[in-house]
Amino acid sequence: MAMATTAGTPEGASIAVNPAGSKASAAGPADYFTGTVRIDAPFQGTEPARVGGATVTFEPGARTAWHTHPLGQTLIVTTGTGWVQEWGKPRQPLRPGDTVWIPPGVKHWHGARADAAMSHIAIAESLDGSPVTWLEQVTDGQYRDE
Repeated sequence: MAMATTAGTPEGASIAVNPAGSKASAAGPADYFTGTVRIDAPFQGTEPARVGGATVTFEPGARTAWHTHPLGQTLIVTTGTGWVQEWGKPRQPLRPGDTVWIPPGVKHWHGARADAAMSHIAIAESLDGSPVTWLEQVTDGQYRDE
């Protein structure tokens, strides 16, 4: 019996399953995060796909630096509570089940509340090989929304 292929599917391409725990957890680099951040199950599509992402866990008070995404970003909050903030606008609360769309080029940060951890799945597409442009750290005053 011949295998059917879909137009545009590379010959020999097949589904890839990455079992839970098959990739080690990584600490969020201090250049891009404040506080204790763990990155789990990173994934990256293969050409021609540009999508990638990971599950990111922020301990209480932990957060990203300000950053942008060339093609936008989707966040899916899985546990805990946190914040997302667009530059120049008030921060917004995040709860389990919330989804967030951050448009291309919008300067923002996201992370846990000061008194609770938060995990989310972060999904973004790469442009010219990069899904993110990291900027300056979020100050304690900005984090507290002063």
